Amino acid sequence: MTRVTGFEVHDVRFPTSRTLAGSDAMNPSPDYSAAYLVVRTDSPGTAGHSFVFTNGWGNDVQAAAIRAIEPLVSGADLDATLDDLGGLSRRLVGDSQLRWLGPEKGVVHMAVGAVLNAFWDLAARRAGLPLWRLLATLSPDEVLALVDFRYLSDALTPGEAREILVAAERGKAERIAELEEHGYPAYTTSPGWLGYTDEQLVAQLEQAVADGFSQVKLKVGTSLEDDVRRLRLARSVVGAEVRVAVDANQVWDAGPAVEWIRALEPFDLAWVEEPTSPDDVLATAAIRRAVAPVPVAAGEHVANRIVFKQLLQAGALDVMQIDACRVGGVNENLANLLLAAKFGARVCPHAGGVGLCEAVQHLAFFDYAAVSCTSEGRMVEWIDNLHEHFAAPASVVSGRYAAPAAPGSSTEMLRESVARFTFPDGPEWGGRRVGSAPRHAAPERP
Repeated sequence: MTRVTGFEVHDVRFPTSRTLAGSDAMNPSPDYSAAYLVVRTDSPGTAGHSFVFTNGWGNDVQAAAIRAIEPLVSGADLDATLDDLGGLSRRLVGDSQLRWLGPEKGVVHMAVGAVLNAFWDLAARRAGLPLWRLLATLSPDEVLALVDFRYLSDALTPGEAREILVAAERGKAERIAELEEHGYPAYTTSPGWLGYTDEQLVAQLEQAVADGFSQVKLKVGTSLEDDVRRLRLARSVVGAEVRVAVDANQVWDAGPAVEWIRALEPFDLAWVEEPTSPDDVLATAAIRRAVAPVPVAAGEHVANRIVFKQLLQAGALDVMQIDACRVGGVNENLANLLLAAKFGARVCPHAGGVGLCEAVQHLAFFDYAAVSCTSEGRMVEWIDNLHEHFAAPASVVSGRYAAPAAPGSSTEMLRESVARFTFPDGPEWGGRRVGSAPRHAAPERP
């Protein structure tokens, strides 16, 4: 019998602030980071890998939250745990001490998600399948057993979810074969970081078009004059055929959001992302009504399935952007995918951070194979950096994600990368405390 022996947790930070990759209106100079978890067992070579993405400072807090969960699973029978991942999710999410610190939101909930995702990585490795293929082999009833319908039944009942999953059984094998041959659509945010010069923007946009992307995304929200200039420049480079989305990263209040979006509307926006606080359901709904037909997207900072439910019930979202590391792991994202299917929202996962492309691609592939059965108007975000630090890096070819094929969830980091970028003592940081505290004031609100 194989048992869980404990956690190995690393504070891994990449100095992206040096190039301003990842810069936006709310995060002017982030250091893309990962509170990286390895779940160890007493069987040599059997381990599960996951992480929580952060922007640098505070990564140590996230790592501490993950370590705090270790006693709840240490010593557990591995096979019994993997055979009941729905039970593990309910036990961790429902733990009275963890709920007191949440409930179901913030640092602690993301730590629970990291632990669950590591066990899903173990489950996929045990099955010898990439995570999305493992999920796609599950029957509708097996998927339902993984989902917590508490607080959802006024919007989505288990019976309705089962109908969605049963209907998706038809043609599933053909969709899986299609994914393995042709992959899944991607869009790129790499050209649009707010700290880039106009010259960098143009060069990156030209490369994105050459690489076959049919949509790009630009960060906005610091200066309307600059946003208009950059969008005019972007349109001149990509032409009318390539879609252009914008992302405000929550920087606006409701009134300014409407005015700003209307000023940018002539550039034929694919969507406007996070126009206000991700918790403000009513303001997001009001913004969506006011700026229609410009689609509204959000989700990377939505804390749980309950907020997603309310956004959908309020008619606040056109595009749901699930994040692999924000909510309570794979289990809660299954609930989010089913909610999106019930309400007819497009799912375009967020992947703008280290390892997020690797992790969330599995959920998008599963959604097409076994839930929504469509990729129309759907795509996964792509940023072209830091993939070289993963054992099974995500790959985009001609604007499409290639289907992950290696067993697991693609979240294992290379040992040498972990050692090099561990903060503060890794060679990349050299014991310096740079990045251990905020270095910039919060951005001025428009």
